[in-house]
Formats: sequence, structure tokens, C-alpha cells
Amino acid sequence: MGLAGLTIAELQDAYRTGRRSPEQVAAEVLAAIEASADPAIWITKIPADQFLARARALAADQAAHALPLYGIPFAIKDNFDFAGLPTTAACPAFSTMPAATAHAVQRLLDAGAMLAGKTNMDQFATGLVGTRSPYGAPRCVFDSAYISGGSSSGSAVAVAAGLCCFALGTDTAGSGRVPAGFNNIVGLKPTKGLVSTTGLVPACRSIDCASIFANTTQDALKILSVIEGDDVSDAFCRSSPAQNIPTTTFRFGVVAGADRVFCGDTEAEAIYDSAIAHMQALGGTPVTIDYTPFREAAALLYGGPYVAERLAAIETFYNAHAEEMDPVVRQVVAGAKNFTAADAWRGTYRLRALAREAAREFARIDVMLLPTSPTIYTVEAVQADPIRLNSMLGTYTNFVNLLDYAAIAVPAGFRGNGLPAGVTLIGPAFSDNALAHLAGRLHAASGAGAGLSRKPVLAPATEAPAQAHIKLAVAGAHLSGMPLNHQLLDLGATLLATTRTAAEYKLLALPGTVPPKPGLVRTPGFTGPGIEIEVWSLTESAFGRFVAALPHPMGIGRLRLADGTEMSGFTCEPCATEGATDITEYGGWRAYLARPAD
Repeated sequence: MGLAGLTIAELQDAYRTGRRSPEQVAAEVLAAIEASADPAIWITKIPADQFLARARALAADQAAHALPLYGIPFAIKDNFDFAGLPTTAACPAFSTMPAATAHAVQRLLDAGAMLAGKTNMDQFATGLVGTRSPYGAPRCVFDSAYISGGSSSGSAVAVAAGLCCFALGTDTAGSGRVPAGFNNIVGLKPTKGLVSTTGLVPACRSIDCASIFANTTQDALKILSVIEGDDVSDAFCRSSPAQNIPTTTFRFGVVAGADRVFCGDTEAEAIYDSAIAHMQALGGTPVTIDYTPFREAAALLYGGPYVAERLAAIETFYNAHAEEMDPVVRQVVAGAKNFTAADAWRGTYRLRALAREAAREFARIDVMLLPTSPTIYTVEAVQADPIRLNSMLGTYTNFVNLLDYAAIAVPAGFRGNGLPAGVTLIGPAFSDNALAHLAGRLHAASGAGAGLSRKPVLAPATEAPAQAHIKLAVAGAHLSGMPLNHQLLDLGATLLATTRTAAEYKLLALPGTVPPKPGLVRTPGFTGPGIEIEVWSLTESAFGRFVAALPHPMGIGRLRLADGTEMSGFTCEPCATEGATDITEYGGWRAYLARPAD
């Protein structure tokens, strides 16, 4: 089962204790991919020698060991760009070779993760089934007769099958949640704009979200902490203070009566009822909601003028290559031509009205608990009735991005035939952290395990924990009042102390850096004055974002202070010190800059 069910924390502990190395894990991943019974998971894989070389380079770089995702293997849906591999969006005629890597993917790489390859998907992210691809149809990991769900099909299956620890997908109508439910893993759909979509082939750009597949909600949040944050090149990026929701005593919305749609799948309905009972045991009070405004908003995504945004994303390609597209995807996109600009505005007005009705329902609850999908279908059934069955799968997902909610899908149990069913927690925009914490408790209570692994997952603490803080020593352009200090302040960092390094450090003025920067170099046997530094405190997630954004040649490693304590601090690559000026005698960057002019 490869890495099935293995969490990031478990793998990092194996690295720390020497039980595993990144190269060993890379070899395990390659062997698991080779042995996989589902050839449709991948569109393009990183060549084996490059994957192993990445693992060796990480292991050899001591500074990399402190990175938040050091040595963690992952995959990306093939609508994300990665420089060096083609982006196809599951359409060979569309294939392009990008010059740059998608913003979110680059953050993962900068945080030490190891990319295994690009995964299959419903073409142009149009579908919830996972069957609309010329590269084949990935299958549910529990029964190959059944669909994997889509459009992020390959990413979900890769995690569930143990071929990687996490994967990126996308979510416009439910593509990051439905495949999670069908494969017994976590699918986190962040608040719109929380994660940059630069370098992502759009489906409906105004509501697209990068999504995360993982084995636990804790892992999903760790990945989110690395990839979230502003990107000036993405006009849809946005931020806001985190929204809290009660997680010990709370009201949760449920559907009942005619609002319940399970397509005759009584076992899926029983699993939903079991999830309701688990939520009550966790301190929740169920509140029956009127699902009408949510259902009607969901219908706008494919049955109204919002389908025109799918054409806007690929119109030039569509006009020249429509016959080279998947027939079902072509039919969906062609539907955009039935709507006018006036229809689009009327759709906008209708959505605004429905949003107000939905807000009134949400005022009665703290969070919503819904089935992730009404049922699961065989590949054969979907191929015989592709449009109608796909629409049914979006019953509980299509409205979420349109109405600007956060959502996370978690495993909830298994039917008698061994097929899983999931549920989704939905909360207000920017409630992602609190929502995932509650979802993690529900996931643990279900006893469903993760992916192919039935090993129980651990619940988070009863109360959502305050984020752990990490101390960071800075010695140059990030000092108080210096040009890059705002990067710390923007992340909410707090200055703790001004002190000095141990005597064995030299300070070098690095040539060609903008703004000017120094480099701290540990020199065993050297005895100097010690270098003046500042110690700052950042939350774990802020530290991850800070490290992921560091440019060459800077890095983070372990730094020894004058009092013998150690903490994370700036280092620089040895190649950057060529031609550098030794300024150790000044005892610090601030003193060096204040030196009298020659």
C-alpha cells in the first residue's frame, strides 16, 4: 500500500530518527507507482532519476531539514504549471510547456516537498466523475468498477493508494471534495482567493480554488499554511482575519425530508445519519435547514449563464480545436453560446438574491454538515448517462464557491460492499482552520481511516489549539527598520529580543544582493565578537509561509546563540559567499551600515 495513510508528521518523525531518508521514500514512491494497478492516475511523471536526485539534494542540504515539508512526496493535477513538464488539462491538443511553475506549487517546492508528477483529471476540470479524459479514467481505489470522482481524479487516487502523502487538485463545483469522498481521504477546499491560482488553467476563474487532498485534516492545514497568502499577480487573491466558529458547543445544519437526495442509496444515507450522531457526541446540536436557496444556487453553475465562464477560459482554443476535445466537455462548454450578456447579469442578480436567503439560513447555525455526494456510480453507468449522473453528484457541492463558503470533506464510513461515503463540513469564508479542526474530530470519530489504510486517525485536541510559535533569528535586511522587516510584520511576527550569536560566526556582505544582505557563516575554531541578531516569534503557519518565500541564496538552518541555545536562523548557500567581504569586525549588519564613509 506504499504510503497509504501515512501522515506528514509520521514521515517527518521517521526522518528525524533516521528510520527513513528522503531517498528511501522516493524509491518507495517509485516502486509503488510502478506496482500500481491503475495506469490512468498519471498524465506525466517526474523522471525517476530526477525524483531521486531531488531527494538526495534535500538530504545533503542541512538547511533544508528545517523546511516545513522536507522530503514529503506530493502530486499535482495537470492543470497546474510546472516548469519542465507539459500542462495538458487532460487535452493533448492543448498541451503547452510552461516557462514558470504555478505559484502554489513553487511554494511547496520551496518548503522542501518532492514532486512525483502530474495527475489525470476531467478535461479542463469540467466534471465530477473522473471519466472525461483521453488518458483513461482513474478508478475508485476500493473497486475498479466504480468512478474515482473528478475532476481531480488522479490526485485523489494517488493519495488514497499511497503513492504520495498529499496532492493538489482544484475545486470549482466540488472537484476537490467528491473524489475525496469516493476514495476515503480528506479534501480541503479553501476559501476563494486564499490560495493563488497563478499558473493554473482556469475553469471558472472567479470561483476556482486550489484544493488539497491529504490523509488527515491536520496534514491538509499544514499544506494550506504553506500555499496560502497574497500573490500580486493574481487579481482574485484576497485575505481576511481568520473567522472562528464554535467547535465544542455548536449548531450544525442538516438536510431532512424532501431536501435529502441519496438516489436510493440507503447505506449512504445511513452513513450520513451516523455522522450526525457523531457530531452530536462532539457537542453539536443538529438544526434542520431549508436547502432551497443552496440547491437553486447550485443549479446556476451548470444550468445557468455561469457556464459561459468556462468558455471564457478557453475560448481561443475552443474556436480552433473544439473537435479535439472530449465530446461531453465540448457539449458542456458549447452550452455557453446559448446565453447572452444580459443572461449573465440576470444570473448575477439571481445569485445575489439566493445568497441573502442562504445567509438567513446560515444565521441559524455555526456550520453545515452535508453528504459529500448522494451516491457513487459505476464507470459503465456514467458513460451511458454522463450529463445527468454528473449533475447528481454536485447536489451538495456546486453552491459552495458561488456563495463564498469554506468546505472540507472527510471520510464517514463504508457501505456493506466496501465502498466509502463521505461528509462535508461547510463554514463561512475564512473559517478554514476552525472548520478543519472540527472536521478532524469528526473524521477520527468515524473510524474510517484514510485511503486504503483502515488505521484510525488521531483527533485534534478538544479545543482548537493556539498555533505553536517558532523563534527565528535574523541578522540583516529583516532587522527592525531594515528594508525587509515588513515581511515579518506582515506575518504578525513579534520581536522577542536583541542578542548575539556564538563566537564562531563570521558575517559577510554578499555581493549583488538587492536590497543589500549579509550572510552568516559558521566557522568552527574561529573566535570573534559574535554577531548582533534579533529574535522574532512567528506562528507555525506564518513561519512556513516565510520560509517558502525566501529567495536564492538565502535559507533557514540551525543557529547557535552566545548563551548556547539554538534556534532557526538565516543561512546562505556557500556559492553566494564568493567575492563576499568579511565584515565580522563590525559585530553586526546595523553597525556595518552605520560605518563612516570612506
